[in-house]
Amino acid sequence: MSSKPVPVVVLAGFLGSGKTTLLNHLLRQSRGTRIGAVVNDFGAIEIDAMTVAGQVDSMVSLGDGCLCCAVDTSELDEYLGRLSRPELRIDVIVIEASGLAEPQELIRMILASGNPDIVYGGLVQVVDAAEFDATRGRHPETDRHLALADLVVLNKADRVDAQDRARIRAVVAEHAVGVPVIGAEYGQIDPGLLIDRRPAGERVGQLSFDDLRDGAGADGTGAAEPEAGPCAGGGEHSGHLHALYESVEFVSAEPVNPRRFMDFLDTRPDGLYRIKGFVHFGVPGHPERYTLHAVGNFLRFYPSPRAGDEEPRTQLVLIGSGIDAAVVRDRLDGCRESAPQEVPAEAMWGVLRYVPGLSEGPGEPDGTEEAGLSY
Repeated sequence: MSSKPVPVVVLAGFLGSGKTTLLNHLLRQSRGTRIGAVVNDFGAIEIDAMTVAGQVDSMVSLGDGCLCCAVDTSELDEYLGRLSRPELRIDVIVIEASGLAEPQELIRMILASGNPDIVYGGLVQVVDAAEFDATRGRHPETDRHLALADLVVLNKADRVDAQDRARIRAVVAEHAVGVPVIGAEYGQIDPGLLIDRRPAGERVGQLSFDDLRDGAGADGTGAAEPEAGPCAGGGEHSGHLHALYESVEFVSAEPVNPRRFMDFLDTRPDGLYRIKGFVHFGVPGHPERYTLHAVGNFLRFYPSPRAGDEEPRTQLVLIGSGIDAAVVRDRLDGCRESAPQEVPAEAMWGVLRYVPGLSEGPGEPDGTEEAGLSY
């Protein structure tokens, strides 16, 4: 695989829950990240870090043309193919589902796609805290949708008191077992939960709104402002509802034991949403390094050659809500392997089940099982 696949995130929730507000917030805070969006089942738009609040269904003119067409689920794979073309260098695709869409079907389509340039990036279920009880009354399928979620955003949390928030969280937790729940006002979650920003100063293609906001010249150069936090206008935001998540880093020059690492993944702590990075197993006869992509219960490994004389090592970032960072690090420390040459070849079987192209044999998971749509 010449480049890593583009994660496809499904943004779901009933009418009025705040999906478009959340998407616009991600676009405003993307800071150079290229986001492809399929919005409201109406159009597919390539977005180069643009602020498109109030016009997400409109035609967006880009340097290499326009893409704005009617789309339904039967055409979804075609549009994902267009948005994931390597030359576009899209970093993440967000599907904003219709308020009455069935997210399970969208997930199935993504998982069943034969496009090697995309990978499932998780289901984000947006819940309107102020209308939670009424929505469940009108739409009993709410509970089933929560059970599919990899991340739940409790939006409009400022419109209910602390007692109601706690009650709603408890109901959500009954259905979205072990899934992180992030409170938010006006859809303002930290973009780091869903997207990986490009390094400061890296730009692709035509002059973007980021360049204009940063005071760049027509050639795309210029000093950038300090990156704002997730709140409009920046400023201190650590006490806000959307800031309640943790990021844990793990680096090891020692190889990782594949069996112990798979046990960690199979029994990952509640609230752990994303795991990304590189894993060095060092088992003879296998690639030295794999790229790891995990969201919720979905997991993939991709053989990942090292660059030049780079030393092999494991580098992971783990993102979640309510997780105990010390416990996570301790469990990962327990995965270190001082003698990888003595690890039997069959110890890698658990890893190879989740390598695309090796996981499609008889009896192997293909990511579309009814039970949770996991892996």
